[in-house]
Amino acid sequence: MSPILVRPVREQLEHDRIIRLLQAKLKRKHDVAINIGDEQAAPIRVGPGQMYPDLVLTSTDKGHRLEGVIEVETGESVNHLEAMAQWAHFGKARAPFHLYVPANAVDIARRLCTDNQVGVSEIWSYHSIGDQTRFTLVQRASAQDARPAPAARTERPMPKKAARGNGTPKAAKPKAKAARPAAKKKPKRK
Repeated sequence: MSPILVRPVREQLEHDRIIRLLQAKLKRKHDVAINIGDEQAAPIRVGPGQMYPDLVLTSTDKGHRLEGVIEVETGESVNHLEAMAQWAHFGKARAPFHLYVPANAVDIARRLCTDNQVGVSEIWSYHSIGDQTRFTLVQRASAQDARPAPAARTERPMPKKAARGNGTPKAAKPKAKAARPAAKKKPKRK
Protein backbone atom coordinates (compact mmCIF):
# COMPACT_ATOMS: atom_id res chain seq x y z
CA MET A 1 0.00 0.00 0.00
CA SER A 2 1.26 3.40 -0.92
CA PRO A 3 2.05 5.88 1.87
CA ILE A 4 -0.54 8.09 0.20
CA LEU A 5 -3.59 6.69 1.93
CA VAL A 6 -6.20 8.30 -0.27
CA ARG A 7 -5.25 9.59 -3.69
CA PRO A 8 -7.85 11.92 -5.22
CA VAL A 9 -10.21 9.99 -7.53
CA ARG A 10 -9.17 11.87 -10.67
CA GLU A 11 -5.50 11.19 -9.97
CA GLN A 12 -6.18 7.52 -9.16
CA LEU A 13 -7.92 7.10 -12.52
CA GLU A 14 -4.99 8.80 -14.28
CA HIS A 15 -2.52 6.60 -12.36
CA ASP A 16 -4.34 3.40 -13.36
CA ARG A 17 -4.64 4.56 -16.98
CA ILE A 18 -0.87 5.21 -17.20
CA ILE A 19 -0.16 1.75 -15.75
CA ARG A 20 -2.38 0.10 -18.36
CA LEU A 21 -0.75 2.11 -21.18
CA LEU A 22 2.71 1.03 -20.02
CA GLN A 23 1.55 -2.57 -19.75
CA ALA A 24 0.33 -2.52 -23.37
CA LYS A 25 3.51 -0.78 -24.54
CA LEU A 26 5.95 -3.13 -22.77
CA LYS A 27 4.22 -6.48 -23.31
CA ARG A 28 6.04 -7.00 -26.63
CA LYS A 29 9.41 -7.36 -24.89
CA HIS A 30 8.47 -8.59 -21.40
CA ASP A 31 5.89 -10.47 -19.40
CA VAL A 32 4.23 -7.58 -17.58
CA ALA A 33 2.33 -7.97 -14.31
CA ILE A 34 0.55 -5.00 -12.75
CA ASN A 35 -0.58 -4.02 -9.27
CA ILE A 36 -3.47 -1.57 -9.59
CA GLY A 37 -5.23 -0.09 -6.59
CA ASP A 38 -5.61 -2.63 -3.80
CA GLU A 39 -4.80 -5.51 -6.15
CA GLN A 40 -1.55 -7.19 -5.10
CA ALA A 41 -0.91 -9.71 -7.86
CA ALA A 42 2.82 -9.28 -8.58
CA PRO A 43 5.13 -9.01 -5.59
CA ILE A 44 8.91 -8.62 -5.66
CA ARG A 45 11.24 -9.52 -2.85
CA VAL A 46 13.26 -6.60 -1.53
CA GLY A 47 15.39 -7.44 1.46
CA PRO A 48 13.41 -9.41 4.02
CA GLY A 49 9.97 -8.33 2.78
CA GLN A 50 7.77 -8.15 -0.26
CA MET A 51 6.71 -5.03 -2.10
CA TYR A 52 4.17 -4.39 -4.84
CA PRO A 53 5.39 -1.96 -7.52
CA ASP A 54 2.95 -0.75 -10.17
CA LEU A 55 4.54 -2.86 -12.94
CA VAL A 56 6.83 -5.87 -12.71
CA LEU A 57 8.74 -6.81 -15.87
CA THR A 58 9.97 -10.38 -16.24
CA SER A 59 11.65 -12.26 -19.07
CA THR A 60 9.49 -14.20 -21.50
CA ASP A 61 11.57 -17.39 -21.21
CA LYS A 62 10.94 -20.23 -18.75
CA GLY A 63 13.01 -18.65 -15.97
CA HIS A 64 10.82 -15.52 -15.71
CA ARG A 65 13.85 -13.55 -14.55
CA LEU A 66 13.06 -10.13 -13.05
CA GLU A 67 14.03 -7.51 -15.66
CA GLY A 68 12.56 -4.30 -14.31
CA VAL A 69 10.43 -2.56 -11.72
CA ILE A 70 8.28 0.44 -12.64
CA GLU A 71 6.56 2.87 -10.29
CA VAL A 72 4.09 5.44 -11.63
CA GLU A 73 3.46 8.58 -9.60
CA THR A 74 0.95 11.39 -9.87
CA GLY A 75 1.26 15.01 -8.79
CA GLU A 76 0.15 14.18 -5.23
CA SER A 77 2.47 11.21 -4.81
CA VAL A 78 5.81 12.78 -5.75
CA ASN A 79 6.88 13.51 -2.20
CA HIS A 80 9.45 12.68 0.47
CA LEU A 81 7.29 10.06 2.17
CA GLU A 82 6.76 8.15 -1.07
CA ALA A 83 10.48 8.33 -1.89
CA MET A 84 11.47 6.89 1.48
CA ALA A 85 8.74 4.25 1.71
CA GLN A 86 8.83 2.91 -1.86
CA TRP A 87 11.44 4.36 -4.22
CA ALA A 88 14.37 3.68 -1.89
CA HIS A 89 13.37 0.00 -1.64
CA PHE A 90 12.69 -0.42 -5.36
CA GLY A 91 16.09 1.11 -6.06
CA LYS A 92 17.68 -1.76 -4.10
CA ALA A 93 15.92 -4.46 -6.13
CA ARG A 94 18.00 -6.77 -8.33
CA ALA A 95 16.49 -5.22 -11.46
CA PRO A 96 16.50 -1.71 -12.95
CA PHE A 97 14.04 0.69 -11.30
CA HIS A 98 12.13 3.05 -13.63
CA LEU A 99 10.17 5.98 -12.25
CA TYR A 100 7.36 7.67 -14.19
CA VAL A 101 6.26 11.12 -12.97
CA PRO A 102 4.16 13.96 -14.39
CA ALA A 103 6.18 16.40 -16.51
CA ASN A 104 5.79 19.19 -13.95
CA ALA A 105 7.25 17.01 -11.15
CA VAL A 106 10.53 15.92 -12.80
CA ASP A 107 12.78 18.31 -10.86
CA ILE A 108 11.18 17.34 -7.55
CA ALA A 109 11.58 13.63 -8.36
CA ARG A 110 15.26 14.10 -9.23
CA ARG A 111 15.90 15.96 -5.99
CA LEU A 112 14.06 13.33 -3.94
CA CYS A 113 16.05 10.54 -5.61
CA THR A 114 19.30 12.32 -4.83
CA ASP A 115 18.35 13.23 -1.26
CA ASN A 116 17.19 9.69 -0.45
CA GLN A 117 19.97 7.95 -2.42
CA VAL A 118 17.50 6.10 -4.61
CA GLY A 119 19.15 3.87 -7.23
CA VAL A 120 16.87 4.84 -10.11
CA SER A 121 17.86 3.60 -13.57
CA GLU A 122 15.55 5.88 -15.54
CA ILE A 123 13.19 8.73 -14.83
CA TRP A 124 10.44 9.24 -17.38
CA SER A 125 7.96 12.09 -17.58
CA TYR A 126 4.48 11.82 -19.00
CA HIS A 127 1.89 14.33 -20.10
CA SER A 128 -1.45 14.07 -21.81
CA ILE A 129 -2.53 15.93 -24.91
CA GLY A 130 -6.20 15.26 -25.47
CA ASP A 131 -6.63 11.51 -25.22
CA GLN A 132 -2.96 10.77 -26.02
CA THR A 133 -0.25 10.34 -23.41
CA ARG A 134 3.37 11.01 -24.29
CA PHE A 135 6.32 9.54 -22.42
CA THR A 136 9.72 11.24 -22.41
CA LEU A 137 12.96 9.86 -21.00
CA VAL A 138 14.44 12.65 -18.88
CA GLN A 139 17.25 10.87 -17.03
CA ARG A 140 19.17 7.65 -17.54
CA ALA A 141 21.71 6.61 -14.96
CA SER A 142 24.93 4.95 -15.91
CA ALA A 143 25.29 1.33 -14.85
CA GLN A 144 27.45 2.38 -11.88
CA ASP A 145 25.00 5.05 -10.68
CA ALA A 146 21.90 2.89 -10.86
CA ARG A 147 23.16 0.00 -8.75
CA PRO A 148 24.51 0.28 -5.24
CA ALA A 149 28.30 0.06 -5.22
CA PRO A 150 29.65 -3.43 -4.47
CA ALA A 151 31.84 -3.98 -1.43
CA ALA A 152 35.14 -2.16 -1.77
CA ARG A 153 37.91 -4.17 -3.38
CA THR A 154 41.26 -4.27 -1.70
CA GLU A 155 43.97 -2.95 -3.94
CA ARG A 156 47.57 -4.00 -3.91
CA PRO A 157 49.79 -1.40 -2.32
CA MET A 158 52.12 0.45 -4.62
CA PRO A 159 55.83 -0.37 -4.47
CA LYS A 160 57.61 1.91 -2.06
CA LYS A 161 59.98 3.24 -4.70
CA ALA A 162 57.14 4.34 -6.94
CA ALA A 163 55.02 5.91 -4.22
CA ARG A 164 55.22 9.62 -3.55
CA GLY A 165 54.12 11.51 -0.48
CA ASN A 166 50.74 12.39 -2.00
CA GLY A 167 49.98 8.81 -3.11
CA THR A 168 50.62 9.33 -6.80
CA PRO A 169 53.30 7.34 -8.61
CA LYS A 170 56.49 9.04 -9.69
CA ALA A 171 56.63 10.23 -13.23
CA ALA A 172 59.01 8.23 -15.36
CA LYS A 173 62.26 10.00 -16.00
CA PRO A 174 62.95 10.70 -19.64
CA LYS A 175 65.58 8.44 -21.12
CA ALA A 176 68.95 10.05 -21.59
CA LYS A 177 70.02 10.59 -25.14
CA ALA A 178 72.60 8.17 -26.44
CA ALA A 179 76.02 9.37 -25.53
CA ARG A 180 77.99 10.74 -28.45
CA PRO A 181 81.52 9.65 -28.84
CA ALA A 182 83.74 12.25 -27.32
CA ALA A 183 85.34 14.50 -29.88
CA LYS A 184 89.09 14.49 -29.91
CA LYS A 185 90.50 17.58 -28.42
CA LYS A 186 92.47 19.59 -30.80
CA PRO A 187 95.88 20.56 -29.57
CA LYS A 188 96.17 24.16 -28.69
CA ARG A 189 98.17 26.24 -31.13
CA LYS A 190 100.82 28.33 -29.79
